Amino acid sequence: MDTTKKSFHWAWVVLATVFVDLFINYSIRIGYAVVLPEMINNLGFTRTAGASIYNAYLFTYIALTPFSGYLTDRLGARRVITVCCFILSIGVLLMGTITELWTACLFYAVVGLGATGMWTPVLTVVQRWFSPKKRGLALGIISPGYGLGFAAMGAAFPWILHNYTWRHAWYFLGVGALAMVMANALLLRSDPESAGYLPWGEKGGSPPSVTKGTESRRSGISLSPVFKNRNFWVIGFSYFCIAYSLYGVTTFMVDYAESQLGMPMERASLLATVHGTPQVLGVLTILPLSDYVGRKKTIILSNGLIAVSLLGIVLSGNSWGMLFFFVGLLAFFYGPTFPIYGACAGDYFPKGVMGTVIGVWTPFYGIGAITAHWITGMVRDRTGVYDQAFLVDFLMALGAIFLIGFVSKIPFREQT
Repeated sequence: MDTTKKSFHWAWVVLATVFVDLFINYSIRIGYAVVLPEMINNLGFTRTAGASIYNAYLFTYIALTPFSGYLTDRLGARRVITVCCFILSIGVLLMGTITELWTACLFYAVVGLGATGMWTPVLTVVQRWFSPKKRGLALGIISPGYGLGFAAMGAAFPWILHNYTWRHAWYFLGVGALAMVMANALLLRSDPESAGYLPWGEKGGSPPSVTKGTESRRSGISLSPVFKNRNFWVIGFSYFCIAYSLYGVTTFMVDYAESQLGMPMERASLLATVHGTPQVLGVLTILPLSDYVGRKKTIILSNGLIAVSLLGIVLSGNSWGMLFFFVGLLAFFYGPTFPIYGACAGDYFPKGVMGTVIGVWTPFYGIGAITAHWITGMVRDRTGVYDQAFLVDFLMALGAIFLIGFVSKIPFREQT
């Protein structure tokens, strides 16, 4: 078939499918912050225990995501995403049955295993289906999926709690993830070449012939020079710092408003919606902008305003209006943070190792989040307030800005 005559590009089917994947995955992942207060109160867990449950997820996630990235480069994103989506659905359904801390940690660790296919392979497949100058646009289109997931949980959870129990929130999410297993298997293609397309936005040349029996070709690029490259480590440590700063606030944000500021549950959970909604505007604005301004300059701008937002949250006190504003500002730049760091893999490293690079960066992000959870939970349990922990988040955001300033513009091939 002559694919040059096709009026519709399959890149948009891929984009729509992974958008829904992200929506469901982040309803599960970030929505934990919404379910957390009611869950720990009902089960009699401490906030440190609540943080440990999330950390069980993150331990599995960061330990295995490098493998999911490697397998994406070797086996193709469609296989990895489909299998992981099935594992994700099973883990989430089991979360609705927990009665003890060890079962909660175990089942959320299963969720973390499934989630390894819901980010690194997604960023990789999107960047392969779109040309370099259109990657920010493509990532901007799918990224509202996770912001909307958080917003949806913030809006839906009070209704679920009123009509059912917190356990049903997990059941509903698990069924949604299960429905996406078949959609991924049928609709995803790991790269445009396997379907006879050029990446969308790439001009010139003829679409390649479809090669049956494989969706990805093994890269001949050695990974050793990649891991010796300075940009790999500088971006990774910057990613660690910004992940710490963001998760230290967002995971405990609803509990902060309810337990420290004395807001009713309905208003406190509304912060999740406030945090989720501006992310849509942020990713649709900041990510396409990065195609023209550059990833480095965009990350510096974004991290700077994240730092301002974190300090503003601490200084807002009991002012709902100020808290509303700074949580919304944080959300605007929170949304683009993770995809724009992922886009650096496509900008600074060869196409054939994108999945591996994004996957190996994930432990930097995950360790930052785990450390933030434990420190924030312990500080809150010992002092009764979140203020000191949130100030550390502010300082970590400044550290992320400092580090990203050392990223070199020299192409990978010239440095190795």
